[in-house]
Amino acid sequence: MSEKLKKEIASWVVVIIVVLILRAIFVQAYVIPTGSMEKTLLIGDALLVNRFVYGIKIPVPFSNHQISLIPGRNPKRGEIIVFQYPFEKRDFVKRCVAIEDDTVEIINKKLHVNGKEILEPYIWYQDKRTFRGANYDRGLYQQKWERSELPDIFGYQIRDNFGPVIVPKDCIFVMGDNRDNSMDSRFWGPLHKKFLKGKPLFIYFSFDPGREASSILDILKVWQWKSIRLMRIGKVT
Repeated sequence: MSEKLKKEIASWVVVIIVVLILRAIFVQAYVIPTGSMEKTLLIGDALLVNRFVYGIKIPVPFSNHQISLIPGRNPKRGEIIVFQYPFEKRDFVKRCVAIEDDTVEIINKKLHVNGKEILEPYIWYQDKRTFRGANYDRGLYQQKWERSELPDIFGYQIRDNFGPVIVPKDCIFVMGDNRDNSMDSRFWGPLHKKFLKGKPLFIYFSFDPGREASSILDILKVWQWKSIRLMRIGKVT
């Protein structure tokens, strides 16, 4: 192998390594697989995600602690975030509606934080039904919620009338904008900040796959796409 070819290969290796490092630290691509954020984000919207904004942390093996490599800020109320689902190795996108120490309550589908109703022009309701909620001891309700046990007791009844609960330390409360079709903090509890992945920047591509996707393989079936949504490209989330 000639010296010129060796240098060229070495330069490409360096470029690839730099790109992988930048991707791991600063940006991530994410495609919306389900309708839980409609109509803010549609199935098939491809997002560029800022991984730097909430800081870069590495987990400490065999513990719940993390080592901060690059400091970042905490999520704000109303921000759309990307995070790892606490119970599976999958990334989800939802909206942060409350932060630690906030009191969250949902009354007849309307979100209340710290006793005040929150105006949310971006939310969407598909179901005209309103589930009645649950009459339960407040302390036990908080405990069962933090342990993700409420659905085992009350099922879907907590969808439209929920709480009140207090968001624990180092956690946030997330919900989908499609409130009647979103598995979120109402059902599986508070989201710890260690699961945060980043904040979407903008939609860099958008297509209509015609259905919800259970995996990335479903999304990549290009021959089944219904259309490419050019008007959504470049939209800031």
